[in-house]
Amino acid sequence: MSVSEESPEPRARRGGTWIQRWRVPLGFLCGALFLIFARPRPSALIVGAIVSILGLAVRGWAAGHIRKNSALATTGPYAFTRNPLYLGSFLLGLGFTIASGFWPLGILFAVLFFGIYFPVMRVESRTMAELFGERFQQYAREVPLFLPRVTPYRSGEPANGFDSSLYMRYREYRAALGLVIAWALLVFKAYYFK
Repeated sequence: MSVSEESPEPRARRGGTWIQRWRVPLGFLCGALFLIFARPRPSALIVGAIVSILGLAVRGWAAGHIRKNSALATTGPYAFTRNPLYLGSFLLGLGFTIASGFWPLGILFAVLFFGIYFPVMRVESRTMAELFGERFQQYAREVPLFLPRVTPYRSGEPANGFDSSLYMRYREYRAALGLVIAWALLVFKAYYFK
């Protein structure tokens, strides 16, 4: 369901909220704080890696189904949650938090994630309602904002399959690269800064 930052339309999105503009820089700042305070252990690294890889897969799957601002995404992971990109980001962050081995970072992560992303999801929902009207309203009544539903939503329209060119177009591979770098730093800290 995500909305592209490139479109001048509609009014609810123009300029965005301060939180939309600052969410990525805040994410990098939090990542740096997590690395400083992390106390990674091998078992925490393994569990965290599994959760993070799941998040990366959800993000990749979502990127191949979204056509920002031109079509309402209701297939793939969008049939289960209106915000699979954010769900994937949550799982990535949760995995990173688990791998840190320092539970107070989990509280910080939860407060920051939900404090930043739930307002963004609400703004984007208003924008989607402006763009897609009743089609979006019907979809929003059936598909949860964040936590996935058990069975897939069926819109009755032809389903779009996964398109790998969209994955590349939206540069989703950067999330995988970021995960590799973050994990390398955590592993280095686990074995060289005991």
